[in-house]
Amino acid sequence: MKALPQFEAKWQKAWEKARIFEADRDEKRKKFFVTFPYSYANGPLHVGHAFTAARVDAFARFKRMQGFNVLFPWAWHWTGQTIAGASERIKAGDPDFIKALREIDRVPATELHKFIDPEYMAQYYTRENRTTVNAAGFSIDWRREFNTTTPAFSQFVEWQYRELHSKGYVTKGTHPVVWCPHCRSPTGDHDRQEGEGVSPEEYVLMKFRYNDHYLPAATFRPETIFGVTNIWMNPDAEYVEAEVDGEKWVLSKAAADKLSEQKHDIEVTSSFQGSKLIGKEATTPLTDKNVPILPARFVDAHSASGIVYSVPAHAPFDWLALKDLQKDTESQTKYGIPKNVLEKIQPISIIRTEGFDEYPAAEAIAQVGAKDQCDPKAEKATKLVYKKEFHKGVLKENCGKYAGKTVQEIKSILIKDLVDTNDAETMYDLPEPVVCRCLNPCIVKVLEEQWFLKYSDEAWKNKAKEALSNAAVYPESATQWFLATIDWLQDWPCARRSGLGTPLPWDMEWIIETLSDSTIYMAFYTINKHIKEQKISSERLTVDVFNWIFYNKGDRDEIAETSGISKAVLREMQDEFTYWYPVDMRNSAKELIPNHLTFFLFHHAALFPRIHWPKIIGANGMLMKEKKKMSKSKGNFVTFRSALEQYGADATRCALLLSAEGMDDPDWSNDGARDAMSKLESFYNLSQTISEGKFTEETSGQLEAWLVSVLQHRINRVTDSLEKLKTRTALENAFFAIWNDFRWYMRRKGRSQNRVQKEALGIWTRLLAPFAPHLCEEVWRNLGNDGFISLADWPKSDTGKVDPVAEEGETLVKSILEDSLSIIQATKTKPKEIYLYGAVDWKWDVFLEGLRLSLTIEEPSQKDLMKQLIQLMERQKGEITKGAVRFTSNVINEIIRIPKDRREWLLRVGKVDECVILEKAKRFLERELASKISIRNEGEADVYDPKNRAKFAKPHRPGIYHE
Repeated sequence: MKALPQFEAKWQKAWEKARIFEADRDEKRKKFFVTFPYSYANGPLHVGHAFTAARVDAFARFKRMQGFNVLFPWAWHWTGQTIAGASERIKAGDPDFIKALREIDRVPATELHKFIDPEYMAQYYTRENRTTVNAAGFSIDWRREFNTTTPAFSQFVEWQYRELHSKGYVTKGTHPVVWCPHCRSPTGDHDRQEGEGVSPEEYVLMKFRYNDHYLPAATFRPETIFGVTNIWMNPDAEYVEAEVDGEKWVLSKAAADKLSEQKHDIEVTSSFQGSKLIGKEATTPLTDKNVPILPARFVDAHSASGIVYSVPAHAPFDWLALKDLQKDTESQTKYGIPKNVLEKIQPISIIRTEGFDEYPAAEAIAQVGAKDQCDPKAEKATKLVYKKEFHKGVLKENCGKYAGKTVQEIKSILIKDLVDTNDAETMYDLPEPVVCRCLNPCIVKVLEEQWFLKYSDEAWKNKAKEALSNAAVYPESATQWFLATIDWLQDWPCARRSGLGTPLPWDMEWIIETLSDSTIYMAFYTINKHIKEQKISSERLTVDVFNWIFYNKGDRDEIAETSGISKAVLREMQDEFTYWYPVDMRNSAKELIPNHLTFFLFHHAALFPRIHWPKIIGANGMLMKEKKKMSKSKGNFVTFRSALEQYGADATRCALLLSAEGMDDPDWSNDGARDAMSKLESFYNLSQTISEGKFTEETSGQLEAWLVSVLQHRINRVTDSLEKLKTRTALENAFFAIWNDFRWYMRRKGRSQNRVQKEALGIWTRLLAPFAPHLCEEVWRNLGNDGFISLADWPKSDTGKVDPVAEEGETLVKSILEDSLSIIQATKTKPKEIYLYGAVDWKWDVFLEGLRLSLTIEEPSQKDLMKQLIQLMERQKGEITKGAVRFTSNVINEIIRIPKDRREWLLRVGKVDECVILEKAKRFLERELASKISIRNEGEADVYDPKNRAKFAKPHRPGIYHE
């Protein structure tokens, strides 16, 4: 398939020369503005980027062919710690990272040493990735390109944040943040090497008393304190005695370090192994009960305080750990734990939950089959119990004054009471590891005097929900994820101390972080063409200029005079913005729903009127490679460039788009890409045969009517699927479904060709053009068309060309062929002659009347239809045989199972003269089945039917006898 990639370079040059993707304001045409989240310039684009971008480009091309004035711009994300962190790794001589850059990114050795400058690194990857985007054939208007450190864009970001600040959406406060101790800065999602989406979680530290110290045991469920039986510590972990805000505490060393960053005064006085306290006793808060301290290796000293308390009735891990310890005589001896101490421990049931008996933990363990505390199934059992108890649990009488309250309502009340009585404290920790781009582990820091986006503001949340309801979301199931994210989001640190980016305009020590500067940049696309063409310097892009462009606010004459930008250019920029806005479609991977895509809604709702809120938001899955998550460090990584070089643009695009839709995770496989190459080559060869063939002069018959008719359905299916961003369904229909139609047509027709076939190929090629644009341009030209298929009219279905009878006729021929082949295969005999029997007229009358009646009754039942059809047969036949009753009963059962739209279609088709249709297809069937065919109606006299098969004939299903 060496020829096809040559077409790609040819047509890319032709598109560029004709500038067909440069979109200018045109008030006479409806616009469509599509965007793809700009990628970081810290490495090459990979096939995950390609999957999302290919969806956007297919949609853009589809809309362009529908006649819309389509703008698809592109930019590059340089800000944040992402590039700076990568550059630091080069500077530090990280061998694994450098090896990946050389072998996967294919960075020349002559360039690599220059990457110690993060700006140079960004320039390099921007240049390489722009070449890749062009090689993919994406329909980009490059005149609007920028990167996020461009001075003009920084001015735009400054304007945005001044507006947010003035509206009260940016505030200074004290909040827990994910913090990099090395960078001394908050670490947002996209500034992380690992742990994207992880947020600080609040633990309650229950203050057990041990001598004159507190043992702070961490929990998410303070209500379970009433069921505590013991404390767990890791005997091998390092613990410390420390002065914490004037109190003596025992906690893990890691916990002491974390608390020191959370507004606590910490002074460590000594350290020891956890085994030192095993076998000792501590006193519970609230209930003042002495409980033993026992060993458990499932306790992670790096999680919260490194100490937990045990509630075996309601915590599967605790139940299993106690059972394990009771059997572990070696550990009992090692830590001096008397056997009677373990025997005395009995679970205490404190929560009544529908669906659980006395000890939910034991029930859940049995349900999932967990064997011990190290069994991964124990986590599943834990989630099962916690979920049910949270939603349906009620505290029992042994919970004191809290008895009768639901688990759901008690948490905040109990925490306040415990903190007020000094029986508890709170701390923050990360539920899973987070690593900064500088490769240092992150912690939670309670940060004072930090700038936050006030996503906790209820009024702002409600506006974001309005913006969401204003948009169509595809797939629709993503809507609930957006709503959950809006509800869940709290104040977000919007600035950091290190990395590239725009300084916070009123506090220049801070740099706006990498997600927070990327929320409304689509508006900048609309005007950047003018900024570049007019060579407008960044200093001239004042707050007043942006207010005029985006809000029509201020005096244009004064703004022109003070900014030095002419009144005409100011007007053009404003007109450009109001023409292109709002964003008509933005599509991204689903991992951006918990951050970027939701911020996108918040900021548009805050800064723009409803008329400029987004129209369509799409989300798709995260691409895997051979069923595994892509990773450079594991060598499981495919760059977009390497895929294009190996398989070509069209095959890569098709392989990606066929791999998934909705929020299902697509999977890149080399076999899939090779298969796409092969199929595209076959399509091209077929198109050559048709476009270069000599047409016969025969008039169009049933077969041509069938081909034209089914194409109308394909047009509708592809169009409807694309409108809803169902790109896989659209491509499956545009390629494989129509391919099967053509195969059947050619199988039936033989070698002869006609103009209907060529016209059908033209429709097929246009439907395929958004997905494989280069190949389709070549085929379009070979068919004798002028201009680009990229600008050709999108096919529109014509109901006048839908021929139900022709379609059912071919369905009949297919079914006869398939049924006969199945009989031959099952009997392993080759028939001398095949007899086909069409259904008698009264059967058709019963069938059609059954269809009609079924459509007049809301939920047709067999009894209703049987009664009316028997009456019909009495009028038609007079005497009713048992066979007729049996036939009617069978037909009714079949009709009830037929979907309503299919019943409507069959009623529209009406009675089919099966014998006439089969006679016309007789030569074809004889050729395919290598047997003589005889066709009769079962009602005819002297029908040859030695095995009495004619009586089984039904409408649309003739009887068959193989002799």
